[in-house]
Amino acid sequence: MNNAINETNAQYFPNRIVLLGDSIFDNSPYVEHGESVTEQLEAIIASKETHQRNDANKTKVSLLAVDGHVMSSVDGQIARAQSKFPVNKEYAFLSCGGNDLLGYNASGLLSIASNNIGEALSSLHDVREHFRQQYKHMLSVTLKTFPELTVCTIYDNIPTLSIAEKMALAIFNEVILREAAEHQLQVLDLRVICDHIDDYAPISPIEPSKYGAKKIAHAIFEQYTNNTKGPVICA
Repeated sequence: MNNAINETNAQYFPNRIVLLGDSIFDNSPYVEHGESVTEQLEAIIASKETHQRNDANKTKVSLLAVDGHVMSSVDGQIARAQSKFPVNKEYAFLSCGGNDLLGYNASGLLSIASNNIGEALSSLHDVREHFRQQYKHMLSVTLKTFPELTVCTIYDNIPTLSIAEKMALAIFNEVILREAAEHQLQVLDLRVICDHIDDYAPISPIEPSKYGAKKIAHAIFEQYTNNTKGPVICA
């Protein structure tokens, strides 16, 4: 949602990083002040973009992700995406789907009775395809506003996760990776980024801790710098 008047003026406007999705980005309730993904990302930008003469020209971060939101909530997040300041280019990062899977699990996904593995996989297939349709719709809506989009996988190293839940997650992450490939989107693989028990918040182990948030923030900034030219200096 670019508010720049024209290309000549746009070069003097800051870029904007937009964070969409759920508590993977909106994790401030589970960490101390200054330790959330957004706050650590802003701190990284402040330390890296030292060439900028004033804060007005530094890359801005807009947190639109909301703790507890599901894929169908992203439409509403995008409706709030209008920038309050002129921007040059916008780069969106989307991490969503984990809460949808929690809903499936709560409804008894992993307790479906079956006589053999084939029946169990058939049941998972039906749920996976429902997830795929929702994910496709979410991407379609998001890309209309944010063509520069990076999506995230759902991490699977949560300390309290069962083996069955990890296996189910792999099926749904396959959907994310395939849809990303078909839309030629870049991916942040949170399964690899948040690979240690300390990356998960002690008060709620399904949320990023300050350490996990730091890793995610650095991954976002690295991806962002790889997609931009000139104005960002990465030490």
